[in-house]
Amino acid sequence: MVNQGTSLDESKSSGWNGWKHSIAVRWVLLLLFVLLFYFSLAPHVLPETYNIELGKPSDRDIEAPMEIKDEKATLQAQEKAAEQVEPIYSIVALRSEVLLEQIFARMEQLNQDDQVTLENKVSIYRTEIPQLYSDYVDQFVRNNRGNGTYNDTLLDEMAVAVKAQAYRIPEETYYKLPSLSAIQLGDMQQVAVSIVHKLMGDSLREAETARTKVAELVNASSLSERKTREIVQELARYAIMPNKFLDTQATNDARVAAKENTTPVVIKQGDIIVHKGEIVSKEMYDRLSSIGLLQTKKTYWPQLGLLLLSILFTIVIYSYLEKAAGLSGGTRTKYSNTQLVMLLLIYVLNIVAMQIIDLTQTQTMPYVGYLAPTAMGAMLIVLLLDIQLAVVSSFLFAIMGSVIFNMESGRLFDFNFGFTTAVISFAAIFAIHRASQRSTILKAGIMVSLFGSASVLAILLLGELPDKNEIIMTVAFAFASGLLTAILVVGLMPFFEVTFGILSALKLVELSSPNHPLLRKLLTETPGTYHHSVMVGNLSEAAAEAIGANGLLCRVGSFYHDIGKTKRPSYFIENQTNIENPHDSIEPKLSKSIIIAHARDGVEMLRAHKLPKPIRDIAEQHHGTTFLKYFYHKAYKLAEEAGTAPDFTEDDFRYPGPKAQSKEAAIVGIADCVEAAVRSLRSPTVEQVESMIHKIIKSRLDDDQFNECDLTLKELEKIAQTLKETVIGIFHSRIEYPEDVKQKERLA
Repeated sequence: MVNQGTSLDESKSSGWNGWKHSIAVRWVLLLLFVLLFYFSLAPHVLPETYNIELGKPSDRDIEAPMEIKDEKATLQAQEKAAEQVEPIYSIVALRSEVLLEQIFARMEQLNQDDQVTLENKVSIYRTEIPQLYSDYVDQFVRNNRGNGTYNDTLLDEMAVAVKAQAYRIPEETYYKLPSLSAIQLGDMQQVAVSIVHKLMGDSLREAETARTKVAELVNASSLSERKTREIVQELARYAIMPNKFLDTQATNDARVAAKENTTPVVIKQGDIIVHKGEIVSKEMYDRLSSIGLLQTKKTYWPQLGLLLLSILFTIVIYSYLEKAAGLSGGTRTKYSNTQLVMLLLIYVLNIVAMQIIDLTQTQTMPYVGYLAPTAMGAMLIVLLLDIQLAVVSSFLFAIMGSVIFNMESGRLFDFNFGFTTAVISFAAIFAIHRASQRSTILKAGIMVSLFGSASVLAILLLGELPDKNEIIMTVAFAFASGLLTAILVVGLMPFFEVTFGILSALKLVELSSPNHPLLRKLLTETPGTYHHSVMVGNLSEAAAEAIGANGLLCRVGSFYHDIGKTKRPSYFIENQTNIENPHDSIEPKLSKSIIIAHARDGVEMLRAHKLPKPIRDIAEQHHGTTFLKYFYHKAYKLAEEAGTAPDFTEDDFRYPGPKAQSKEAAIVGIADCVEAAVRSLRSPTVEQVESMIHKIIKSRLDDDQFNECDLTLKELEKIAQTLKETVIGIFHSRIEYPEDVKQKERLA
């Protein structure tokens, strides 16, 4: 029995119904189940073997049945990765302004010494300034060697490059230096240090690049004398050094790391190991032998065994469907071929998800298999079909998971994956089977994460304990599986709801929100009709659940069943407060047209707002083809008073239908009539309510309003009893019990 979903599109065409209930189509679908099981498990249980001879050409393409590491190709990939590493250049903070400060300090000292002649000063500058440059570089290397800031190789390369790019100060500059005063040197030092600090702030592989900018910066400085500007230019150019150097050691380290980090080249499952016509070398032959692809004799027993297993899986599904919903016999049942197609698609999606995760699973990382959203199929079946069917499917998914994720040769099933799949599937089923909103799916996903993590941790602790990192990764992948499952289910639900016309409980709850535009319109424009609709919802839901119909659909359908009345609210009695009845002043035929139109108007409004078809069906069918007696008799009376023969028949005063096509539409129609009738009674008694309900149901039964739905007389009796109990509960303060009536009679 389908408890969680209702078919949205019940086409009236005989061709569609014929497809939905065709026995031939059903057997084709069952055959597809067999093929699905066979081909999804075949790569894991039927490794193909080949009759190959060493040194001879292969007569076919041979594919790898599993992932195989290619040592030769891996080595080539490592070399290529190392070659692709670009040379690494490192920045060395030389702080050339310190060298400038040393030069200016020496000039200030020497220029103040009157004992040294001009020629000697020039000679000293010509010798000491280059020596200061060289000493500064050597001292920098000594200070930083071995402290971990720069590697020794980089420091040596830096020293060579800096000395090679040293600037040659023009000879005439040395003759200008002795004439500088202390004040001039102070101003010059400030400008020179500022310029060098600014230009050395950039990365420089060539010092000449920055030296070309010195003149412009000096001319823009505060120095006014031409001589001082020229000397500052030369000294600033001299102090500027390259600061970006090739780091050979870092480059080599990076290339070694690139080799180590190169992903091993593997022959993936399905890749061609030996091409057709290719000569089988010793390396190829050994590789084929190591993975068991060489055969001695051909046997078909494994294929037969897998076929039997696939048939058994299909029989399990078919047996449950046949027993639970009368699938066999070709009669109209809830489990039509539409639901069978949907079930097949859910199985396909779940198995495809498992196969995708299996592609990423390797011998070194077998725990990746726990990421598979194996509980997705169970959750979708619960939400869209049936909880019992989900339990049955969970066993099948567990068996398939234990085969698909098995990484050990010589063993058909891996208990670890099978056990975990079963645990998380059952956790998902019981966490989501009463889902009433989308957030429940996320909560169920978290439950799957927790139970999956707990199950894999239990398995790990019971066996040979792996290392800490493997435990963490295994639990992490199992936890992520639940979140992935929730995301996929949330994403797939709208697809199934639209494609297969499924009106799930989640969708119904969303439509029942008072914030829906149509319900807000109903409440604000026709409060009487809104209250009536809510009361009808309560009555119809109780009646539907009493006979096993979809109570939630009845309640939500009741909310919208009279939405068409919002077009002409004043023409309906529940909205006529403190106003005259407009039907008193218009022709009965016009009144009839207005009243009848609310069903058609409602369907159009519901369709405009894209509400699902079962809701529209209830709005369209809840009156069926019932007779508007009041307006018919009014029109007949007017014709008699006018002395003319009636130009109409009873059929002209009937709703256009269609009659109720489902139990839910029929129940809403009964509840609609019962609520209106009870509301019209001033002081109803229990006997009056019971009599009235039976009278309404009998009237509709005699009028053939239930001929097109599958309500039985026994179900109608249950509906009557439930409606009576619900009406008494709702209108308790207004309904008089027999004791109350007798008491009033005695008082009278």
